[in-house]
Amino acid sequence: MAGNTQQKDVPVYLFTGFLEGGKTRFIQETLQDKSFFSGGEQRTLVIVCEEGELDYAPDKFYGPARLRSIEDEEDLTPALLAQWDVDEAPERVLIEYNGMWMLDSLYRALPENWIVYQEFMFAEAASFQSYNANLRQLVFDKLKSADLVVFNRFDRKDDPMPWHKIVRGVNRGCDIAYEDTKGKVRYDDIVDPLPFDKNAPVIEIADRDFALWYRDLSEEMRSYDGKTVRFKAQVALGDGLKEDELIVGRQLMNCCAADISFAGLIATGNTRMGIENGAWVEVTAKIRIGRHPGYSKTGPILRLQSLTEAAPAADPVASFY
Repeated sequence: MAGNTQQKDVPVYLFTGFLEGGKTRFIQETLQDKSFFSGGEQRTLVIVCEEGELDYAPDKFYGPARLRSIEDEEDLTPALLAQWDVDEAPERVLIEYNGMWMLDSLYRALPENWIVYQEFMFAEAASFQSYNANLRQLVFDKLKSADLVVFNRFDRKDDPMPWHKIVRGVNRGCDIAYEDTKGKVRYDDIVDPLPFDKNAPVIEIADRDFALWYRDLSEEMRSYDGKTVRFKAQVALGDGLKEDELIVGRQLMNCCAADISFAGLIATGNTRMGIENGAWVEVTAKIRIGRHPGYSKTGPILRLQSLTEAAPAADPVASFY
């Protein structure tokens, strides 16, 4: 069978999550669905990266689909997937990914013409909180790029807010679905109000809310143009800054201690007199969106109105919850 010699894009549907999350069942039901093959007998390759509680039943697939398995993460290589691309010449690929493997391993191995179209994350509702507490980096890795997060075996009597907060702390754009033991699904419709008033004359950012504000500023930058903000930060002095410029920001943790980085903003209008690198300050500044050599693209530039010494934040590392 000929491979994809013309490098036509191959859509990849990626299913991530943890054991007993429902990935296998969902993929099996998808491949039994006539509508999934409505475009004709598209050659479908299913790559299975973990052995779950259910086995696939290929005899029930509505259309042609080939199963391939990968047992160990080190076996997931560009050479292997390139060979399967030739051997199977798939027109689409479904991947049931091992929840204990990092997604970077997969993305480094994907053939150039295999394009992830949709990413679904599945978790058993009852065990998800434990995974998040003990394997936070793996949970963050699976949530960060998901288009849909599904919590199965969800008890309808439970308040979905704890699950909602974990997902929204990582991914604000995905859909969230709660599936009960009878297969009934309800979609998350919780509206998350920001913990600060963007329409106030001065937007006051509490220490605990810095991460949320920084993310909102990054995602909704234009909505802050001309706004005045007050927050606590550390000072960073570096090469390439003018005499009246400095950087203010906080150490920010996305998922775990290994993922801490400095979230800094360019501030202008200061003489630096008496300010030491790493000092904690309270910043009041007007935000203008524009270009600055300190940014690789358009970014927020803070025109300082005041900069005063401050006590360090109770938690020096900002996080999303």
